Amino acid sequence: MTVPTFDLERASNFSAVVGIDEAGCGPWAGPVVVAAVMFPFPHWGMIEKNLKINDSKKLSAQKREDLFEKICDIAYFSIAEASIEEIDTHNIVGAVRLATYRAIEGLSQSPELALIDGIRNPQICIPTQMVVRGDAKSCSIAAASILAKVTRDRIMEKLAKDFPFYGWEKNAGYGTKHHQIGLASHGITMHHRRSYAPIRKIISDF
Repeated sequence: MTVPTFDLERASNFSAVVGIDEAGCGPWAGPVVVAAVMFPFPHWGMIEKNLKINDSKKLSAQKREDLFEKICDIAYFSIAEASIEEIDTHNIVGAVRLATYRAIEGLSQSPELALIDGIRNPQICIPTQMVVRGDAKSCSIAAASILAKVTRDRIMEKLAKDFPFYGWEKNAGYGTKHHQIGLASHGITMHHRRSYAPIRKIISDF
């Protein structure tokens, strides 16, 4: 199994390289979260060898939690959100852009280059390199994917305690059968994305 490395970071010829990834574009409820992670250049080799970072989707929930703490201990990082209102106002692409700006601004050290997962360039104020499936290639992006997912899962688990009918503690707001049954029996909440077609249809049917 191939794992992320610092090859892209090394190839950039920069020492201050931040990885950026998001969690929560597809769900019907909850905010979108963007994380920015920048590992200290002198430790790339050690991190690559010992930390065993991987794409968050390939890790168990417990492994993600363990790595979350380790990444926060050794990296410069920042985690930001865009709200339901911002998603509905600016669409998900615009909301991710806002959260990306906030994540970059929240870093305590200034990056020289951002490696960003995906194909949509958020047009931030530093040089960027878009990386398709970047969370499977770059340690920095993979670490950002872990921080973003763990943070968003925690948000949805907390919301599920107040809104227990939708299964958010398990589906993180995605449109699963459990979530659909909850919507059919209890309607939408303030945390649902009204601009998303399934939620918009429920509103129009009333």
